Amino acid sequence: MLTSQQLYQQAHQLPALEKLRLAELLLSDLDLPDSNCDKIWANEAQQRWQAYQAGELTTVSYNAAMEKYQ
Repeated sequence: MLTSQQLYQQAHQLPALEKLRLAELLLSDLDLPDSNCDKIWANEAQQRWQAYQAGELTTVSYNAAMEKYQ
């Protein structure tokens, strides 16, 4: 079995698009379902939606939000 350093040396020689595909494959292996995390986010989303519906949250347009990153 190759070490991570050996794999990196081989991957380093790949064209950019192949590096991207490899990175996506590796990251997808790490993106395992986590039911506890899903429950936390679902609860957070529900709380935010309820606060929005109750008028307790202000919103920002997409364009205004994106201006920060331009």
